[in-house]
Amino acid sequence: MAVIESLAIQALQMFLVLCLAPLVTGLVRRIKAHLLRRRGPSPFQPYRDLLRLLRKEVVLADNASWLFRVTPYAIFAATWVAAALVPTFATGLQFSWSADLIVVIALLGSARFFLALAGMDVGTSFGGIGASREMMIATLAEPAMIMIVFSVALLAGSTQLSYLAGFMVSVGLRVSLALALIALVMVAIAENGRIPIDNPATHLELTMVHEAMVLEYSGRHLALIELSASLKLVLYISLIGCVFAPWWLAPAGAPAGAYLIGAIVYFIKLLLAAALLAIFETMVAKMRVFRVPDFLGAALMLSLLGALLLFVSRSL
Repeated sequence: MAVIESLAIQALQMFLVLCLAPLVTGLVRRIKAHLLRRRGPSPFQPYRDLLRLLRKEVVLADNASWLFRVTPYAIFAATWVAAALVPTFATGLQFSWSADLIVVIALLGSARFFLALAGMDVGTSFGGIGASREMMIATLAEPAMIMIVFSVALLAGSTQLSYLAGFMVSVGLRVSLALALIALVMVAIAENGRIPIDNPATHLELTMVHEAMVLEYSGRHLALIELSASLKLVLYISLIGCVFAPWWLAPAGAPAGAYLIGAIVYFIKLLLAAALLAIFETMVAKMRVFRVPDFLGAALMLSLLGALLLFVSRSL
């Protein structure tokens, strides 16, 4: 009975992140529109867009290979699994043993690899430009992410997310953790192609990164890629909440009320993160592509400094 209950809660978490991902994207767009004194679309507009794309016919280029057809499904599967592994409202679930930070980074790296290959598969100039820029961002963002993982693991002694969530509740304010948090936010902005790294609302040839790789997709393929992008944003919000704000997460074997409170608190975290992201994107302007290494280099230095502070404090 306990195994069945754990599996049911695990399945609930998987479908929770899947169902809430388009809503978070819609909330960011709606809040940004209100901040710019525009009416803006409904927060549920991404759901309508996904249904519209699913009803459309898939149009493929003549020279598209099997990789171009398989990539949307591979990206969606890797991103959904990674998002489902991160504890959202409960810890100690059935598959929590596999919820490791290294596994999450590996799954995201696999999805990025397939997306870059698909961008170059058809042979368009936009796809090649987007793939090269995506790999440039990845080579700078992944070292910073690894240093963040090292900082957290140096403090907690583990990279298992359920254990980290329970450990961080009892940890007080630390300068090293604040530096790691800032670095993780910067990496999340870069990985999701948000302002100031990229603007997902435009299709300017000289500036777009993510959109350049998916211009040739249509129909259900494009729907899966758009849903994967929303899932990736929710994944990073959940990761920040799990590691740096693990409050009200229901432990294994908790009563139903604890799971309900955890779900409500998780929804509040998503709302707060969407509002903060919209405010940040409204206040800053998009930077030039050649300044992206400086942005991610600062994230790497912050994460490295946080790791050094933790190492020195443990040595004393």
